[in-house]
Amino acid sequence: MSQTPLDPVKQQLLDAIIPHVAFDGWAPVAFNAAIADAGVDPAVARTICPRGAIDLAIAFHEQGDAAMVAALDAADLTGMRFRDKVAHAIRLRLRAIPDKEAVRRGTAMFALPHMAADGARLVWGTADAIWTALGDTSDDANWYTKRLTLSGIYAAVVLYWLGDDSTGGQATDAFIDRRIDGVMQFEKVKAQLRDNALLKPLTMPLARLMAGIKAPRRDMDPDLPGVWRDPT
Repeated sequence: MSQTPLDPVKQQLLDAIIPHVAFDGWAPVAFNAAIADAGVDPAVARTICPRGAIDLAIAFHEQGDAAMVAALDAADLTGMRFRDKVAHAIRLRLRAIPDKEAVRRGTAMFALPHMAADGARLVWGTADAIWTALGDTSDDANWYTKRLTLSGIYAAVVLYWLGDDSTGGQATDAFIDRRIDGVMQFEKVKAQLRDNALLKPLTMPLARLMAGIKAPRRDMDPDLPGVWRDPT
């Protein structure tokens, strides 16, 4: 997966806004300060970022995803269990964050009711980036359930990480492992229920229904959460 590089002016604004976010959040006052610091024409800045600081907060998150994918591509995952690859990807995503306070402020902003859809899309995009980078080839309902489950894990990890003051983030590392272990146990129980002959009459109708669900096509609207990304 590749990401189109940011417009150079947008990159200037993003670099300029970060120092202000810690004090003002991803707010209009921070956006205006970034415009002044970057020496960008205000009309040009508002054309590139119609939603102001919100557009820069989204770009900040997506740059982190791209940095994580690049780190995953360069990593040697040979011999790792798949659960460990996922855990490693989450850790790489956290390491790709250059400013913890910017994430704290962004988390608060995207938790607001009118911003929740944007926040959910970004978390889903992170989960999709991880699965795609790890070579996920599912094209049925599993495509969605994998990303939904990982979205929940990643969102919980970020909240835990924001409050973690342990040495070297050891507490967060342990939390990541616990969350993934919990999901693996749940998947094991699901498999046991699915294979239970006594429950077949109950599970088969649902299995048939799920079999009809397909992953998004590459030609779908790219603004929809979780659609295929162009690999070129």
